[in-house]
Formats: sequence, structure tokens, C-alpha cells
Amino acid sequence: MSEPVLADEYAPRPLVRSVVAFEGGVWNVMQDVVDLGEAGVVIRDYVEHPGAVAVLALDDDDRVLLVRQYRHPVRSLCWELPAGLRDVEGEPLAITALRELEEETAHTAATWFELLDYETTPGGSSERLAIFLARDVMPLPEASGFEPEGEEVDMEVAWFGFDEVVDAVLAGRVRNPSLVAGILAASVHRAEGYARLRPAAAG
Repeated sequence: MSEPVLADEYAPRPLVRSVVAFEGGVWNVMQDVVDLGEAGVVIRDYVEHPGAVAVLALDDDDRVLLVRQYRHPVRSLCWELPAGLRDVEGEPLAITALRELEEETAHTAATWFELLDYETTPGGSSERLAIFLARDVMPLPEASGFEPEGEEVDMEVAWFGFDEVVDAVLAGRVRNPSLVAGILAASVHRAEGYARLRPAAAG
């Protein structure tokens, strides 16, 4: 028997039926009848999600730029990485990440790296989240004409020390998954001098 390979494998099982069980304003709930072979035919309900990006923006003083917004399902004001949906068809993910950073924080960045790519809740959602590390971060110039809209109008934006964010995650004081995964991944890279980071593809 060959040794197992530590990598997820795309291996869809036959669909007997797939219907939209609930059509929402942002995403739908699907109900699929799936043939698992010897394991039988099962029903799986899940959120059909377009995917998202998040940005860990790190300045020269080793500070992380976070946003704070209300998340109704958990009834909490949550500190998070700037993030947003992959809602522009064909847009490169790094460009989506840059756009979200600018829209949510009024900051931009000149240097981008791929930090992490993961599926947030594979048992209940198709969401895939790409997290980027942004360096050479700077405020948008006043002449840019940037104006926050919608939820971004009263979104709190603040810088926190890298180690302070790691401590808050490990103590359970902040629980947003992109922040938790992003800062812990960045912590590993930082300990290695960021030697294994890959530049983000621009297109």
C-alpha cells in the first residue's frame, strides 16, 4: 500500500438531485442528494458561497490593521481583517483584496504576498477564503476621492501590535476565523523571516 499524500483531493461524488432550498440576498442554501457509493445515498444541505478574500496589512512597526464591525449571527462587534466577497466576476483575487483594503480602511499597499488559502466550513459551506499579507501600507491620499459607503461608514479601524493580536487570538478574545487563521499563519512565517512567502499574482 502506498503512503498517503497529505493534500486534499478534488473528488466529487455523483449528484442524484440538486435544488435551491432557500434563495437568500447574498447566498443560497442548496440541498443536494449525493450518491456515496457503498455508503449509500445521502442528503446534504449547505450554503453556496462565492468565496472571499481577507488582508493582513502589516506596517513597518509590526502592527496589524484591523476593522471592527457588527456580525448579527453572533450578536457581536468583532475585530477582523479587512475582507470581502469575490463578487466581481473574473477579477484577480489580489485585486479584490486591494479593493477591499481600500474600501474598508482607506489604506492601500504596494507589496502583496499569498498567506493562506482555506475552506472555512467544508461540512456546511462551499466558501473558500484567500488571505493575503500586505506590506508597504499607507493611507490613501485625500485627493483619491475615497468615500466609505454602507456598512463601511461607521466601521472602526485601528492598528494593533502583532504580538497583541496573537495573544488575543490564543486567549479567545477575538474569534473571527480569517483573523485567527491569518495571524497564526503570519506568526509562523515571521518566525522563519518570511522566507517561504509567495508573491501574490496580480492577474
